[in-house]
Amino acid sequence: MKLSTLDIAILAVYFAITLFAGFWISRRASKSLRNYFLGGNKVPWYALGLSNASGMFDVSGTMVMVAWLFVYGLKSVWIPWMWPVFNQVFMMVYLSIWLRRSGAMTGAEWIRFRFGEGPGSHLSHLIVVAYAMLIVLGFLAYGFLGIGKFAATMLPWQLSATPAMNDNLYGLIIIAITTVYVVKGGMLSVIFTEIFQFVVMTIACVWIGVIAMQQVSPELLATKVPAGWDSIWFGRTLNLDWTGIFEAANVQIQKDERNLFSLFWSILLVKGWLLSMAGPRPDYDMQRVLSARSPIEAAKMSGFVNVVLLVPRYMLIAGLTVLALAFLTGQLTPQNGVVDFDKVLPLVMRDFVRPGLFGLMIAALLAAFMSTYAATVNAAPAYIVNDIYKRYFNPHGHEKTYVRLSYVVSVVVVIIGTVIGFGNTSLDNQVEWITSALFGGYIASNVLKWYWWRFNSYGYFGGMATGLVAMAVVPQLYPDLPELYSFPLILAISFTGCVAVSLLTPPDDLEVLKRFYLQVRPWGFWRPVHEALVAENPQVKANPHFGRDMTNVVVAIAWQTALTTTGIYLVLQDWPRVAWSLAIVVAGTVWLKFRWYDQLEDYPSGFSPQPLAPSPE
Repeated sequence: MKLSTLDIAILAVYFAITLFAGFWISRRASKSLRNYFLGGNKVPWYALGLSNASGMFDVSGTMVMVAWLFVYGLKSVWIPWMWPVFNQVFMMVYLSIWLRRSGAMTGAEWIRFRFGEGPGSHLSHLIVVAYAMLIVLGFLAYGFLGIGKFAATMLPWQLSATPAMNDNLYGLIIIAITTVYVVKGGMLSVIFTEIFQFVVMTIACVWIGVIAMQQVSPELLATKVPAGWDSIWFGRTLNLDWTGIFEAANVQIQKDERNLFSLFWSILLVKGWLLSMAGPRPDYDMQRVLSARSPIEAAKMSGFVNVVLLVPRYMLIAGLTVLALAFLTGQLTPQNGVVDFDKVLPLVMRDFVRPGLFGLMIAALLAAFMSTYAATVNAAPAYIVNDIYKRYFNPHGHEKTYVRLSYVVSVVVVIIGTVIGFGNTSLDNQVEWITSALFGGYIASNVLKWYWWRFNSYGYFGGMATGLVAMAVVPQLYPDLPELYSFPLILAISFTGCVAVSLLTPPDDLEVLKRFYLQVRPWGFWRPVHEALVAENPQVKANPHFGRDMTNVVVAIAWQTALTTTGIYLVLQDWPRVAWSLAIVVAGTVWLKFRWYDQLEDYPSGFSPQPLAPSPE
């Protein structure tokens, strides 16, 4: 395939603006670590929200969600719960506020705020850094895999005679460009470029959705899909049979082992709920929350992500899927009996998008990749430089020394993530490993840290350590067990480690617990700490909003799901279901206006936050 002169010009302008932004902003970003990693806590919530939305709009995720929608139809709206997509709901309702009240710069620094400075805290601090790096490397490998497949299909130049190596070489080139502007500009560069990238992506998303609506009528689509494809509801089994229409989709469903969809959905719900209650992972999502100017702005930012992201993104996903179903099933030929559905997205773009829009779409999807990859890369040096080098080796170094070391760490992490990516071939398998095995060892410790006072630093370390061991051992003991279904066992092992080690070791320093509780004011099992504070100051009030917060979470999940289905049904031109989706969106918005937005507060009344003290030498 050949790129037109207009397409090449659009791509050249896009890359020029992106690289210029990184170097232009680098002077301001290099003044200090807080500027480099958090933008100096001066970025407004709506800018952070657009940046975060752009960071979540990754090309690898978009490719795999197009594949899911193709095979599973509207029932695929539940599958992203494995990430879980509704973690943004928990964050907007209460967790972003709790997290931002700490004043920490990274997740590892938050551990010191929660557990203090004893030996157990140091162990917890180190294992959070190790876990954060595992997450970062996992997502970098995932991003490398997706962008290589996308670019090799879309761009006309053949860099290698071997298809797999061709994918990898394209991935290397795009990653190198992305790394340059992230390393130079830090968080400010990431935010600036992501806002620009989000505008490009939104225009392209709506445009593709409109093209699909013009070219594929509901009547034509109905002849290309099985009964029930357009419904989000399911029974005990998936009840979706592609026989006589596209047999490869039945093969994929069996390969995914998702036919017992009610069981699959139930595990997704429980896992997603627990993982969401644990708070954001120690990666770019947490960095956005900690970058907010205040706790209220952190909550607004998390809510804004849902508003601006879901409808345009799913218009793109639905548009590409509809065009593929209508016109391209003949090009999806099996290899070794299996179709690579990850290639649906680039194949549709190659065959259906005209010059000009084609260049814009490539720029938009490259932007989607670069924004996610950039944010992930930016999170890595925060842990190595701020939480290891500065804390343990050079606490009084010059700020520019820390920033320069961050450049080096970023490059090294990118290289390692890329090497890991070379050994993977399936996006779906990479997603399941990250969301099931890796997150399974993370959940127990990070849920208990918010809600149980007796959970101590040794328990945190014990839970995370047993989780990491279980993550490595369980797949070896049960090699035929799908990664999603290994999650409950990994979680149970980690939870046992948390509770056992906590009860076998002394509680953490009461003064540390009192400061955490007073400043964050979580609900949960905190009575002994609350009573100790009340004895000193009878004005201290417990957080009474557990019921309100959980009700808001349920409403907001329905609201978020309706935003998702609105974008899809709009492209399908299923107007009755569009109307139902919009009705749920409007009702949810009204509820959340009065029961969430109007109730936000930075800190409990009568309380002034205290900054985190420097780490002792």
